[in-house]
Amino acid sequence: MTDALGPLIDSAGAPSPQARLNELLADQPRLTVAAAESCSGGEVAHRITAIPGSSHYFFGSIVAYANEAKTALLGVPAAVIASSGAVSEACARSMAEGARRAFGVDVAVSTTGIAGPGGATARKPVGLVYTAVAGPRGTICQEHHVPGDRAAVVDAAADAALRSLVQYIETALTAAG
Repeated sequence: MTDALGPLIDSAGAPSPQARLNELLADQPRLTVAAAESCSGGEVAHRITAIPGSSHYFFGSIVAYANEAKTALLGVPAAVIASSGAVSEACARSMAEGARRAFGVDVAVSTTGIAGPGGATARKPVGLVYTAVAGPRGTICQEHHVPGDRAAVVDAAADAALRSLVQYIETALTAAG
């Protein structure tokens, strides 16, 4: 089965992360969700909202591309950006926590990274992406290294964020019974 975004079921027969999220929450939304996006530029929100039923649990996304937006809209401390940079674990964590506060949701996911082709340094190459998920069980963050061009990095960042979000929600729902 496919939609405008590609397969809803992967080659192994598993649902895409956005389809799995919908399976978990659309019929009986037990958790609400939001996003904070930088390098994915709204792709996480686009994938979630492309599936009917997502309005039951998805509140929205803040695309905070500029550092000033990360600070003003998500509450990322300027000190985090100055010391660790916008592409860092600390920033990803702060973005997810800020989206959770801004939307008043149970769980929020974030992306920040270097999609390229410019903006890279020796320490932070093109394809470096951080995703974070913040919720009642704390905040988790993952570092990813994605090969390819800008489109590949955006796609992989959104996919990684959605997979982390689904894993977090599955764990939370299992723990809640």
